[in-house]
Amino acid sequence: MDNRVLQEYLEKHSFPVVVKLKKKYLTYEGLQDRYVYILKDGIIKTSVISRDGREFNLRYINELEIVSLLKDEYSQITDAPFNIRVESDEAELYKIDRVQFWRDVNQSADLQGYVKDYYRFCLVHSMKKMQQMLMNGKFGAVCTQIYELYDTFGVKTEDGYLIDFVVTNEEIAHFCGISSASSVNRMMQQLKDMDAIEMCNRKILIKDLEVIKDNIIF
Repeated sequence: MDNRVLQEYLEKHSFPVVVKLKKKYLTYEGLQDRYVYILKDGIIKTSVISRDGREFNLRYINELEIVSLLKDEYSQITDAPFNIRVESDEAELYKIDRVQFWRDVNQSADLQGYVKDYYRFCLVHSMKKMQQMLMNGKFGAVCTQIYELYDTFGVKTEDGYLIDFVVTNEEIAHFCGISSASSVNRMMQQLKDMDAIEMCNRKILIKDLEVIKDNIIF
């Protein structure tokens, strides 16, 4: 998704920037809010809570992007669609009145195109994630999440690809709909035994990306 249009829009305005510290929530699912938030710097995680109280992680976001779905363009206040929590030491986010944002969108063909691309990206990501989770089983779901982490945080090294962000097995479980971190522990050990990954200072090093991909139905 090309963020140049969004960057140009933000540079033309002096929107306030809010700073949140690690593990602090920006919004909660269902909480009424009147703002659109755009990540400026840092790492955030989106998640939802199931009816039985379990958390299901959706995505990590670490680049300039709208981080709150926009819903309709008429309501001044709307329910937040998911939880947004800061995962880096701190995160900076642009805070824009949603009515003003929609007014600006409706007056700019370029911004309208960006919003359409944003919705399309969110839809495709959700459909792809659902397909991979449903068709791959638990082990494949863990491999799917590791691949997504590689895609988001992966850094090429001499030994493979380092996921340059600490992600616990509990968090991976929440991404995969697995009830216990111990199940993820066993699958991570299986990947270690296959010489596909190893841990380096609590970070995942992917030694053989093809092994990860072989266990995913794309």
